[in-house]
Amino acid sequence: MIDETTYAELQEIAARYPEKRSGLLPMLHLVQAADGRVTPEGIEACAEILDITAAEVSGVATFYTMYKRKPVGDYHVGVCTNTLCAVMGGDLIFDRLKQHLDVGNDETTEDGKITLEHVECNAACDYAPVMMVNWEFMDNMTVQSATQLVDDLRAGTEVRSTRGPRVCTWREAERVLAGFPDGLADEGPSAGPASLVGREIARQRGWTAPSSDASGSAPAVAQTKVEAAEQADTSRAETETEQEKADD
Repeated sequence: MIDETTYAELQEIAARYPEKRSGLLPMLHLVQAADGRVTPEGIEACAEILDITAAEVSGVATFYTMYKRKPVGDYHVGVCTNTLCAVMGGDLIFDRLKQHLDVGNDETTEDGKITLEHVECNAACDYAPVMMVNWEFMDNMTVQSATQLVDDLRAGTEVRSTRGPRVCTWREAERVLAGFPDGLADEGPSAGPASLVGREIARQRGWTAPSSDASGSAPAVAQTKVEAAEQADTSRAETETEQEKADD
């Protein structure tokens, strides 16, 4: 059920936007934070606040996979099984966890602790195979480390993201996605070594971003596709010239 406090916060989210309908996505995350899933009552509350139909809200809630129509455990464990992660061990990890937890895809353990799901690419291929716990990254996983991870979560042992803060519960994470900070934004590293390789190479070789033009002023905004293409070609040529000079 949507209580008075949650309903007021849903109204608060809608009020953040010039067009209140734009607040639907974070509102649905707040419903999940309160109810553990997108409930019929949550759909009705969102529709009422936004002056749209429940069918329109439901259409959005069923389109995006982050919105759940059945209860989620304390920890949503996602295993990337897209191409690179799969090749690097993601498929083996997912199969092992299904066996270890005695659940199938998008199912929750009997103790309500873990919901296991295979997920699509998390844009972290340089850390493959990758898992996520309540949308926090767990990088360079193995069958052994993945098994230990879910055991620690079930035991209540503190778990920390590879590139982020300590892992909170799924409902707490959903509240953050709704736009209510938990104070953990600056906790933990924001990037790992693989993400910083390009920056380190640039530092070693003295590379910097090319200037916009000789005067230092910003270039004129391209008005046509042809102008945009010409500007891109010019910028690329200047960059390549500078790199050739540096290599020499």
